[in-house]
Amino acid sequence: MSDRKIRLSVLDQSPIRRGSNAVEALQESIQLAKLADRLGFTRYWLSEHHNTRALAGAAPEILIARLAAATKYIRLGSGGVMLPNHSTLKVAENFRLLEALYPNRIDLGIGRAPGGDRLTAHVLNPSNSFEPREFVQQIHDLEGYLTDSDALGTVHEKVKAIPHIDTFPGLWMLTSSGESGLLAARQGWALSFAHFIYPVGGPQAVRTYRDRFQPSTFLSHPEANVGIFVFCADTQEKADELQAMMDYRLLSLEKGKFDVYPTWEEVRDYEYTDMEWQRVMANRARMISGTPSNVKMKLTKLADDYQVDEIVIATMADKAEDRFRSYELLAEQFQLETRNTD
Repeated sequence: MSDRKIRLSVLDQSPIRRGSNAVEALQESIQLAKLADRLGFTRYWLSEHHNTRALAGAAPEILIARLAAATKYIRLGSGGVMLPNHSTLKVAENFRLLEALYPNRIDLGIGRAPGGDRLTAHVLNPSNSFEPREFVQQIHDLEGYLTDSDALGTVHEKVKAIPHIDTFPGLWMLTSSGESGLLAARQGWALSFAHFIYPVGGPQAVRTYRDRFQPSTFLSHPEANVGIFVFCADTQEKADELQAMMDYRLLSLEKGKFDVYPTWEEVRDYEYTDMEWQRVMANRARMISGTPSNVKMKLTKLADDYQVDEIVIATMADKAEDRFRSYELLAEQFQLETRNTD
């Protein structure tokens, strides 16, 4: 496995830095997508979050359209659309339209989490029951809309998703546990394990997915990747700074402080309590940081552990140039094939 070429992709949460704003964050996403396209990254996924001033990505389907227009080769997708927040028909039509505009470049990644708090999820979709069986029904309905199903006794007899096209967006199930992995296997979807959310049990979940995979209209064989936070820098000192800021941010999230985006100056002298430090060390399993060769070694081991050949990388930094530089160093280390995007 270690001798095989590992593909790299991007997960962008459109973070808003202290003193910045959503307009600047979204412009940064455009620039990062262009960079990733040129550097040879495989796909660029956008997350869905709500009721926070720290992230700008509330509607990945809209941002996908903008980034696809600004790039040439890289796949654009949702990482993901939180399906219980939405009308299934509307999600199908959004991504059919994107696929019609940019054939064979669109991924539809689906998640079950709300992407925010429970109250906000209810406001987004008052009919959301928060029941797993309702999510499974939405998955079946989504497939029906994407395949123009005429199944008797269902809504698909009379309601069709438009526009009618002959291709499908790539369908991905997002998971941080084994449960959605089993659903992905049964439905014949690709699987993305969010190691950056829950770094426990992932390799086993992916193995189980592969063992139980059933081919479908959308996918003939199992396909999986793994997502993780990565901070790569020219020097170990800079990598440690980037990691320290993420340490503080993740701890703040666990304390219910969702809009904290610290600077290096704010975290370098912070003294953690013993209990806080235990959480910091636990959360470091969700990330990889260091200089390029060290990061490559750790990412290669991660790919070996999961038996995948694609890693989806999320990187946050206090400065845009540090974030961009991290992706540049990774592309160089993994010898990604640069593209002419002029």
